[in-house]
Amino acid sequence: MLSPDQDPSPGMDELLNSLEPMKQLTRGQVVEGVVMDVSQDGILVNFGHKSEGLIPTAEMRSLSVEELASIKVGDDILAQVVATESEERAPLLSLDKARTEKGWRHLAHISEIGECVEGRVLGFNRGGAIVEVEGVQGFVPLSQLVSVSRDGFPENESEHKNQMLRLKVMEIDRSRNKAILSERLALQQVREEQRLRLMEELKEGEIRKGRVTGISNFGAFVDLGGGEGLIHISELSWDTVSSPGEVVKVGEEVDVYVLKVDQDSRRIALSLRRTQPGPWDTITERYQEGQLVSGTVTNLSTFGAFVRLEGSIEGLIHISELSDRLIRHPKEVVKEGDVVTLKILRIEPERRRLGLSLKQAEEEL
Repeated sequence: MLSPDQDPSPGMDELLNSLEPMKQLTRGQVVEGVVMDVSQDGILVNFGHKSEGLIPTAEMRSLSVEELASIKVGDDILAQVVATESEERAPLLSLDKARTEKGWRHLAHISEIGECVEGRVLGFNRGGAIVEVEGVQGFVPLSQLVSVSRDGFPENESEHKNQMLRLKVMEIDRSRNKAILSERLALQQVREEQRLRLMEELKEGEIRKGRVTGISNFGAFVDLGGGEGLIHISELSWDTVSSPGEVVKVGEEVDVYVLKVDQDSRRIALSLRRTQPGPWDTITERYQEGQLVSGTVTNLSTFGAFVRLEGSIEGLIHISELSDRLIRHPKEVVKEGDVVTLKILRIEPERRRLGLSLKQAEEEL
């Protein structure tokens, strides 16, 4: 059995000597701690030092009544040292001065993960807009502004002062207190996110409402509410179209049929004509077998001549139905561009076929 002078437990001096010495607090240092008490005198904070720090009410004036009321014992809190510890008092801390540092940390985090942030316009200078973001003063170059006119600066700055902008961090340098932001990049990101959501929602074969945003020589672009799709010129109408402007106008609202959603290329193919019955679907409402019609010869082959009656409705005059006499090629009777009167022999809507006769029409005339 050990005697009292052989106690194996370490002495207090030994324990204190084994502890890593605490770093000396310095004025301006930002510390993180836990709220220990909230009273009329201020907020008591444990930040891992030998004594707790006090945030007096005078150092939290930037907090709203709601923000102040939300602070509870056990909350994590960020504060800046305004006065180090002395024999008479504990270290004095400031929430107001730490808010800027917290803002810089938040901006750095936002920049790292690529998210957007809200900023309030404070004013303008020659190069762009000065904004406040999370307590940090940042700058949006004129080329990166979207909601503010780029033709010089607004004559009346008050129209845009305090305006909230959605921004993306372009550059951040804490050592130089420099934060460059972009409204244009934020808008592009929002649009891309909306486009991805839209592409996940779209179903091929469904009909959607949209607005024509642009016209080119190969088709029309339609905004579906978050992303654009293209109506190729061949899908604008069942009739032949020489220019998309003949069918749609910019700003016009249209119903469109979703042809294809290509997730790999992130392209959406649309159709305007497929929102309406095709000419072959209603052909029996306009034509009957035995009827005499007028058509234009569009193409010749060894077995007959193709004739367009309207739009995409074409039929075939078999070589045997071109003439009573024996011919070796349709060109002996007709040529491309000829307008002829024909008799309808057969109508086959399902197969998109129309049988025509030139000789039988001539017999009836």
